[in-house]
Amino acid sequence: MTHASRRVSIGLAKKALARLVVVPVLVAIFQLPATHAEDDPFSQLPLVIHCKYNETYHAFYISRVSRDGVATYVASDRIAGTIRLDGQARAIGGAGGGSCVGKTLVELRASHQAYDLKP
Repeated sequence: MTHASRRVSIGLAKKALARLVVVPVLVAIFQLPATHAEDDPFSQLPLVIHCKYNETYHAFYISRVSRDGVATYVASDRIAGTIRLDGQARAIGGAGGGSCVGKTLVELRASHQAYDLKP
């Protein structure tokens, strides 16, 4: 990385912090009517979801599944999102979002944005 591009990167980061802007995050939320997190929800969720936000591609890795079935995905730069098996992806921390927001898991898989880990 050149010195000039590093200055641009640092400048952009300072602007984001100065405005207290939280980068919108892909958040995947999933909820099964008769299924709870202890029924191995990881077998039903993708390991990775990739999205495009502000001309940058981000890989969101599954981080946790709450007791009520909300799956949280995180990426670099401390951005995250949630999704439910029967719901739409949502960004955490702000309005807007990238190419995943509003899509269901079926749509993310159909657009090749969700990747499962199968043995």
